[in-house]
Formats: sequence, C-alpha cells, structure tokens
Amino acid sequence: MSNDRARLFVALELPRNVREALVRWRERLGSDAVKRLRPIASEALHVTLCFLGWRAEDEVSAIAAACTVVAAEAAPALSLGASLWLPRRRPRVLAVELEDAHAGLARVQAALSGALSAGGWYEPENRPYLAHVTVARVKGDGRDARLPEPPAPPRLNFQASRVVLYRSRLSRAGAHYEPLGIVELAGGIGGG
Repeated sequence: MSNDRARLFVALELPRNVREALVRWRERLGSDAVKRLRPIASEALHVTLCFLGWRAEDEVSAIAAACTVVAAEAAPALSLGASLWLPRRRPRVLAVELEDAHAGLARVQAALSGALSAGGWYEPENRPYLAHVTVARVKGDGRDARLPEPPAPPRLNFQASRVVLYRSRLSRAGAHYEPLGIVELAGGIGGG
C-alpha cells in the first residue's frame, strides 16, 4: 500500500445558475456579516454526500468505482430552503438547506453511504443526513453567537445530475477541489 494519501469526499455538483444565485444572495448579507465570513468560491459550492477523510491514493480507483452505484438513481429535483448557521451553538459555517421533496437526494446519499461503507472507506454518521450547501465559513472559532439572521435565500428549483469524487487540497487561501471521478445520474441534463 502506498504511503501517499489524499483527502477525499463525494459531493453532488450544483448547476452553475444555482451557484451564481447563492453567491448573489451571500453578497446581500450586509457588511457586518461579511466581515465575519470567508466566502466559498462559486466554483467550489457543492453538496457533500460522504466525507471520506484521508485515504491512501491507491484506493482512489476503487472508491471511484464504488461511487458508480448511484448511476441508476434519478437526478434529484431540489429546491433552495432556509439559511442555517451550523452548528447552531457555535456556528462555523453559513449554509443553505436543500429541500428534497421526493427524497431523491436522500436515496443517492444512502446508496453512496452503503457502498462506501461496505468498502471500508466511509463510516456513516449517527445523525440524520442534512442536505445543505456551505456558502461561507465563520472567521475565528464561532464563539460569537450574535451573528445576524441572514435574509431568506432565493426560491429556486433545480435538478442536480452529477456526483463527483473530489480530492481536497488545503492551503492558507482555502481548499481547492480536484475532481477524480464523475458519475452522471439517470435522467440528468449534465453538469454546469
């Protein structure tokens, strides 16, 4: 086994129009909130499905193959929901919840969780899956519980059709995400 390691996660790719709408919404937060946040770049906005952490590089191809378990799943129809400070007690991120009215995203996440867990690459969380997009990180340690209530995100319905295995490269400027494998979901209209 190689000593080289990669920090990996699997995510649902968001369409370009959704990423752009989230950036425009974030820009309306006001100067007080903006001073306390580090925005996530538009191209890096995504919906994490399974965070794998540090894995041996020689496992990447098997992990990517396991992700194909979702290829037969229908591309989920989603909506932007409420804004959230996460975690609620000492917020570290500003996020927007996703509404999954037909449970399509929940099925995709459960299938991935099962396949990746069976391969020994992922340990499912004890808490229920919360579908969300992190749009900014709170500067500092999040002890300031007086973060302002953000305005409601735009009402936007969309279909997301790509699941991506990413490598996360950390730096002082923030994380950079490198796609290592892409799975097109059934009935999707492609990425964007």
